Amino acid sequence: MEFKLCAPCLFGLEGPLGNELRHMGMGDVKGENGRVNFSGSLNDIAKANIRSRFAERILIEIGRCRALTFDQLFEAVRSMEWERYIPKNGAYPVKGYSLNSQLHSVPDCQKIIKKAVSKRLGAIYKMSWLPENGALYQIQFSIMRDEAVLYLDTTGIGLHKRGYRPAQVAAPLRETLAAALVDIAGYRGKGEFCDPFCGSGTIAIEAALAAKGRAPGIARSFSAQKWDWVPELIWRDARSEAKSKEFDREYHIAASDIDPKAVEIARQNAKRAGVDRLISFSKADACKFDRDSFDGIIVTNPPYGERLMEKRQAAELIEKFGEAMKSRRGWDINIISSDEELESHFGRRAVKVRKLYNGMIKCGYYMFSTKASGSGRRGAK
Repeated sequence: MEFKLCAPCLFGLEGPLGNELRHMGMGDVKGENGRVNFSGSLNDIAKANIRSRFAERILIEIGRCRALTFDQLFEAVRSMEWERYIPKNGAYPVKGYSLNSQLHSVPDCQKIIKKAVSKRLGAIYKMSWLPENGALYQIQFSIMRDEAVLYLDTTGIGLHKRGYRPAQVAAPLRETLAAALVDIAGYRGKGEFCDPFCGSGTIAIEAALAAKGRAPGIARSFSAQKWDWVPELIWRDARSEAKSKEFDREYHIAASDIDPKAVEIARQNAKRAGVDRLISFSKADACKFDRDSFDGIIVTNPPYGERLMEKRQAAELIEKFGEAMKSRRGWDINIISSDEELESHFGRRAVKVRKLYNGMIKCGYYMFSTKASGSGRRGAK
């Protein structure tokens, strides 16, 4: 059985996520703002949940409709075949969002959708009251430009929650974004990789997971595992397939920070992720960066501050880091920052700048190079 599926993602990650899903063999892959739509089987639902590095969750599309009024939304939702998915004791809370639409009150939309689904299931199961004491069937909706799309969430806790980061320093980077930064930078496990502002170690850990080919969700559970109509065998098969794609080689991944507490947190997070032996951790000042490499990649998320004094200090930090990198050769340097003046502070023009979001913070992903051919920007996206 084929399903219409949707993988929400952080804005700017539609390209990497689409490529990832195509590589997994998914069908009809099409990116939109903040999501990638695709088609697949039950096996593909398990595969995408376990293996995706960039998706936030995997949703089954139940239906879509025009929604200019609450009556229109109610009737459309009630006509959808919810009984194919939700049993008589299933719990089906509703959450979602509305943008640029007539129906802009999210709480009212939640109530209408909940009522419509209840009416449908009550009539099908011939029950005036549904207990909702079984497995979770989280309903999600999006209403954009007066089109409503209804989904069931197969994931549960978001896919960026890998499970290795219970302890973290301030302003952590979401795991899915960190994985995408590594992917966009072109790191594939060869050559040196370094994060000199490692914080809680997320970037280096995601680099190690990707280099080893370890599926980020291989050790966690998902909501759809508790659904009666989804065989447990597909999850076992998907995990076995993911495990078979892991491989070992010699890696040169380094993570450092000037704060020894951050370094220790990063080391413990890497241990929980099972990649601590693949990463070299150290206390070091990024502004005294002294590594030389003819095949090195830096991916980092330096402090960029929110208040005026913090921004000044962050700018000075980038200036010093830029000075340290002037004498270093053979590095591609990739920095994510909300500082629109980062190129000026770093002291050179980026080869490329991509627009990304760290949560709700709009950022640039600045891509520099100290290699011979790395001067001058080749375009921005």
